[in-house]
Amino acid sequence: MQTPRITAYLKTYCGWSEGVRAIFRKYDLAFEEKDIIKNPAFRWEMEQKSGQPLSPCVEINGTMLADISGDEVEAWMTQNGLLVKSDAAADAPTGSSCTDAQHAAMAAGQVGNLKFVG
Repeated sequence: MQTPRITAYLKTYCGWSEGVRAIFRKYDLAFEEKDIIKNPAFRWEMEQKSGQPLSPCVEINGTMLADISGDEVEAWMTQNGLLVKSDAAADAPTGSSCTDAQHAAMAAGQVGNLKFVG
């Protein structure tokens, strides 16, 4: 199986973005992360490429998947022959947002003691 070329437009602190990262970790997939919070130019680039402002957006081998969850990334890659689906658990929820409390804790740098609910 050929290694896919992946660029992920993600937010620094976001349950949806962490779900996408979790899928990439689950399958040990290399990807270029473009943090749209830390670098507004990446947000602009994402909006130009995807035609919309919502994230996460993931570009895989030139195909843009806009406003997508980790579950949806995994399904798309499996359907397109880029992954063989694994039943192994991801290390974070792959289809949910953060609670307000989790988001505030991450923004304050308290990522290590968080538990996501899915």
